[in-house]
Amino acid sequence: MLILFLKAVVLIPVTLLPILNPLGIAPVFANLLGNVSRKTEQRVARQVAINCWFMLVGAIFIGSHVLGFFGISLPIVRVGGGLLVAVSGWKLLSDNSQDAAIPKQVAKNYDDEDLPDDEIKARSFYPMSFPLTVGPGTIAASITLGANTPTRLLDWVISIGSAAFGAALTAVAIFLCYNYAHKLVHLMGRLGTMVVLRLSAFILLCIGIQIFWSGLSALLAEAGITGVAP
Repeated sequence: MLILFLKAVVLIPVTLLPILNPLGIAPVFANLLGNVSRKTEQRVARQVAINCWFMLVGAIFIGSHVLGFFGISLPIVRVGGGLLVAVSGWKLLSDNSQDAAIPKQVAKNYDDEDLPDDEIKARSFYPMSFPLTVGPGTIAASITLGANTPTRLLDWVISIGSAAFGAALTAVAIFLCYNYAHKLVHLMGRLGTMVVLRLSAFILLCIGIQIFWSGLSALLAEAGITGVAP
């Protein structure tokens, strides 16, 4: 039983972290956050990790039930979410002001009193937590991981515990990457950060298109249109 628990704990971060890619998104996070104090950066990174944990756990345990209640299928989620991710990637890719916003050094620190908890929570959710970190691809994968919840009480409790702990490990990885995002930017330098930012934005655009196409292909296949692989 302990082995099954540990396997389930490891499965979630191993499955979700390549999709989340927090290390690749860290420069985007630093760019969106701007020049803030070290304490504010830590607070925002911690709140993003907390937001992501709640979204992952919610998708694992109630995602399939919510979709079923509203009559929404996973292909529809992929189509809508893919469009949202693609638009976010396009905005980051085409906005030249993003390059000018990359700091050569953190020269100005804002007082933490200027960012109350409500402001931290608001800024940390969109677009940092969703859709840049936890996007539709991650949500779809999380729903898939939680689709086969056991019915036996003991197995169900073990499943809940392992999923929550695995999601917590994933959230810790997100926090560590975002907590040192500005240090990573400074290590890469202005040019390196600009290159990584553009590449990350392009990859984000491609991921959005891929998610959209995956959902559209599944819808076309459900409609009986042959020659299109889901």
